[in-house]
Amino acid sequence: MATTLESAPERPPTAPIHPRPARRGPWPVEFYRSAVGKKWVMAVSGLLIIGFVFIHALGNLKVYFGADDFNHYGEWLRTILVPFLPRTVFLWILRIGLITAFVFHIHSAYSLTRMNQRSRGAGYQQDRDWQAADFASRTMRWTGVIVGLFLIFHLLDLTWGTANPDFHRGDVYDNVIASFERVPVAIVYIAANIALGIHIFHGAWSMFQSLGWNSPRYNSWRRAFAIAFAAVITIGNVSMPLLVVTGVVN
Repeated sequence: MATTLESAPERPPTAPIHPRPARRGPWPVEFYRSAVGKKWVMAVSGLLIIGFVFIHALGNLKVYFGADDFNHYGEWLRTILVPFLPRTVFLWILRIGLITAFVFHIHSAYSLTRMNQRSRGAGYQQDRDWQAADFASRTMRWTGVIVGLFLIFHLLDLTWGTANPDFHRGDVYDNVIASFERVPVAIVYIAANIALGIHIFHGAWSMFQSLGWNSPRYNSWRRAFAIAFAAVITIGNVSMPLLVVTGVVN
């Protein structure tokens, strides 16, 4: 008895078991795309920023030595590495570096928040001892926004002078006094620097965790360092508008 062989239905093509990986970017790009890379970038950029803030705060204390010393300090910032570099070139290199650090710091923090929200359905959290910085950690985003907006105003007020009606280019001391003598401006500077201190406290505390330099044995030292570091910067920065607006410095 003859049988008829019918051809089997044609099967749709199947994907390979091991799909070809997408084209990868350079190692720094791939590293930054990961959560670990973003934590490192946020910590390193934050370290650069708070280092600058600390030096800047110390330099600003020269206002208490009088107009000549403070104006000389302002002129020195414009002549660093002269004549090796033209005047103000190093200052602009420093500014560009800080802007870059700010951009990466903000972007990495935002990206980590979005990654956490997608994976957990919650806000940005990390495995660390939150009891040491609970209030600072919960307000980290808001203090960051406040500091960012204040930085723009600070540049308009004392760098470009558009927000300071008594601004005179090169006369750093009188510009500072004229700015802080205005009560609303002094309040803005005091409030913004308190927010900066809270932000720096949590940043200094969590920086070691993000870089992997964390041990329960050193948590008390980390807390003491974060408190002292943030306190020095906050007290130094707040003292200037406070003493000027009250007439102690004029």
